[in-house]
Amino acid sequence: MPSQESRPTIRIPGTTSHTIAPRAGSVGREGTLRYLKAGTGAPLVLLHTVRTQAEHFRHLIPLIADRYTVYALDLPGMGYSEIVPGASYDEPAMRAGVERLLTELDLNDVTLVGESMGAVLALTAAADLPERVRRVAAVNTYDFRGGIARSSLLARVVVSGVLAPGVGPVIAGVEPKPALRTILQGGLGDKSALREDYMDELLQVGSRPGYPTVARAVYQALPSLIAARSRYPEVKAPVHLVYGEKDWSRPSDREANKKLLPAAEFTQVPKAGHFIALERPDVLADLLNAVA
Repeated sequence: MPSQESRPTIRIPGTTSHTIAPRAGSVGREGTLRYLKAGTGAPLVLLHTVRTQAEHFRHLIPLIADRYTVYALDLPGMGYSEIVPGASYDEPAMRAGVERLLTELDLNDVTLVGESMGAVLALTAAADLPERVRRVAAVNTYDFRGGIARSSLLARVVVSGVLAPGVGPVIAGVEPKPALRTILQGGLGDKSALREDYMDELLQVGSRPGYPTVARAVYQALPSLIAARSRYPEVKAPVHLVYGEKDWSRPSDREANKKLLPAAEFTQVPKAGHFIALERPDVLADLLNAVA
């Protein structure tokens, strides 16, 4: 659980905070996972983006909580989930965290909704646990070369620095608010959707001991997220691919995923960028509530 010194600064009405302890025999390899829960109905799991946390869905959760029991997970090491020294943050390790949520809470008939990195994990977890997953909504899958570096020139410089040998860990530990704002706004069609209180929350999480190591490892994990595309054809549940018109992915990236998932529904959100949950939560809510 978050300590008094690191309690979340954003409160989402109707949500409660919970944790999942490491499994027996996994001490030192798994950390405690934190998640938010709200609503009533069939289970729906929300999986957040690179460099964010469960509060990324602060505007979406109230719009769907009348139709679903919503579980918004802090992925391993992120948000207020435990940071385990030496842990891996590649795609299989993060997917294992998602699958812990589903299996430890014994969730069935689940709708998996992920944005960015979370969209990749929603698809691969669905491939692993077909008996538990009802459908998948994959929003702006983060599975293309460059990743967040496509956000802006500043993002390219910062990410290159974070990944650089030697100085990378030092740069990862320096996160000025103006730089983070510029990088994240590069993923928005409507720049005003990035609110100051959310920025402050992200920076508080970024100041947690060990978090710079996590952030650097997540950037380093991009090749494993790209490689995970090979798992998409294994998904048996119905899939809805959702992309912002101004997402960092290129039309060729989107077409490639449509070929891997030929039966998937496809929606492109006009004028939206990478973080649709921030700027157009109403669109996602309408899509999800229509199939509740």
